[in-house]
Amino acid sequence: MIEIKNVTKSFKMGDTVVDVLKGIDLKIDRGDFVAIMGPSGSGKSTLMNILGLLDIPSSGSYLLNETEVATLTEDELAIIRRGEIGFIFQQFNLLPRLEAWQNVALPLIYSEGKFDFEKAKALLEKVSLGDRLHHKTNEVSGGQQQRIAIARSLINSPRIIFADEPTGNLDSKSEKEILGILRALNDQGITVIIVTHEDEIGKQANRLIRMRDGEIQSDERFVPLRTDLESVKPKEYTSQFSWKEILEHFTQGYRTLAANKVRSILSMLGILIGVAAVVAMLALGSGAQQSIEDQLSSMGSNLLVLRAGNIRVGGVMQESGTRIRITMEDANSLKEQIPEIQDVSPNVTGRGQVTYLNKNWNTSIAGVTPSYAKMRTSEPDYGRFFSDDEVRQRSLVAVIGRTVARELFGEKNPIGSLIKINRINFMVIGLLPEKGASGPQDQDDRILIPVQTGMYRLFGKNYVDSIDIQVRNKNDISSVEERVKEAMIKRYRIPLSSSDDAFQIFNMAELQNAISQSSKTISTLLATIAAISLVVGGIGIMNIMLVSVTERTKEIGLRKAVGAKRNDILMQFLTESVLVSFLGGFMGIVLGFLITTTFSIIIGWNTTVSLNSIMLAFGFSVMIGIVFGIYPAHKASKLHPIEALRYE
Repeated sequence: MIEIKNVTKSFKMGDTVVDVLKGIDLKIDRGDFVAIMGPSGSGKSTLMNILGLLDIPSSGSYLLNETEVATLTEDELAIIRRGEIGFIFQQFNLLPRLEAWQNVALPLIYSEGKFDFEKAKALLEKVSLGDRLHHKTNEVSGGQQQRIAIARSLINSPRIIFADEPTGNLDSKSEKEILGILRALNDQGITVIIVTHEDEIGKQANRLIRMRDGEIQSDERFVPLRTDLESVKPKEYTSQFSWKEILEHFTQGYRTLAANKVRSILSMLGILIGVAAVVAMLALGSGAQQSIEDQLSSMGSNLLVLRAGNIRVGGVMQESGTRIRITMEDANSLKEQIPEIQDVSPNVTGRGQVTYLNKNWNTSIAGVTPSYAKMRTSEPDYGRFFSDDEVRQRSLVAVIGRTVARELFGEKNPIGSLIKINRINFMVIGLLPEKGASGPQDQDDRILIPVQTGMYRLFGKNYVDSIDIQVRNKNDISSVEERVKEAMIKRYRIPLSSSDDAFQIFNMAELQNAISQSSKTISTLLATIAAISLVVGGIGIMNIMLVSVTERTKEIGLRKAVGAKRNDILMQFLTESVLVSFLGGFMGIVLGFLITTTFSIIIGWNTTVSLNSIMLAFGFSVMIGIVFGIYPAHKASKLHPIEALRYE
């Protein structure tokens, strides 16, 4: 079963090389009960660690079941340990946060991908601890802890049991019980190898090997080697990915975090704040953008605004008397000449004093056509808009904004009431939708009247101030803009030298895009700033995980001793890191929602926490947990099992 030839082991301490084992030759057959005895520093524990695949020799040959151990990788050694070998440590090496049955079932995570309560229960009953299944290590005696360790060593049905000073910390009664259990295991055909410094313990084995100064001094056999053992088939070792194992890692990670609540909360804090900030900033930015878009929509879509300019002759602006005047006929002509124009609305504007009973208000007055309502999204919420007939008849009707209605009528319904605009009676027939402020201008502080009423009966004009032009297709706006300008220049016979200043055309679509793009840029900037706090939180996670790796070094050594591969350890610590960011991200989403709701109430924005913002923040937080958890997890996975077990 075990055969070593000329095995040496040396350690380098500074500039000095210390030889611990000096050319050891040893053969141990299946079913033997061997005690290795010697004083401290004799090399007996080092020899056991090499035999148990926890350490590797500096030179020499080690055959285990006719397999040369020197040719195996660390993960291959771990797979053999989990199936072939069971360890009983002098310090027990039980995990304090786990119950007795969980400590026993720990190796099953790496061999079967899950805990198995029934298997652990059966073994604990076998070592007379059936009534201690749910007790933790601080709730049982030293002898009971050693029995738990023995049960753990048997969970994968090993063929070899290695026991390092199994009775060193026990009273005489517990010592007899433990030796009795080991003897019973050997009687079942399990090879038992114990390390001890007590002569009384060593002589109870079938074979006693004495060591001193790294060499075997004597090899005595007290009981003949058993010949009644049936041959067994070599074990087949598999190493397959298991979702059950991943799930168990998450369960273990949760227990670890729960055992260190304050540290875990501090680790989550950075992620929590970062996710909350991202969610809140995206929601507030989205609300601000929506508010801007709502205001921009009141300006109309695919709109051009045509205004008259001044003609220059010889580089000198002509007198105001020769200024170009746009007319109603110009609007109709443009609509007829250019098919891409969907509609036009000639406008005339001014200010006027408005009175109702004993209240008065100075406001903006605009004379428009019925098409203005659709072009500028100004269909009345209450009442109606005036008609084309009322425009031609120069009717004295008005549609008023919300601010005017509040100042003149308060809570009263204004529809059907008579108001005076510059001492002329107008009937209120409609109430415009509320649009809010656009810069310094209140879009609700205005009155709309028929354009010809405004021209001839209110302002005394025979021309219009501007023409709103709605283009059918957004892609045609630029070409329509050029054709409108060409048509107007031709219509008024403007000299080529003066054509640049003759007319001004404002592209409202470009203005809307510029404002909307600025809003998106600001929202992105806010979200980016918020995301920086997530990175800071990730650094906090990495720091805490590095501390955790240092504190749990012996645990890592134990897990590797019972069969954990490098990837198993890496996955364990990585899942803990992801779990911290996962929980922090979830709580951050809740906090972000509360912040958004509070700000929405205070500033009045219609903010919405979208699914995209939640997924973005949450996904980023989990990614932070993975990225910043990889280094601590990788560091843990690289620890050598025997060095980790010796760590203090």
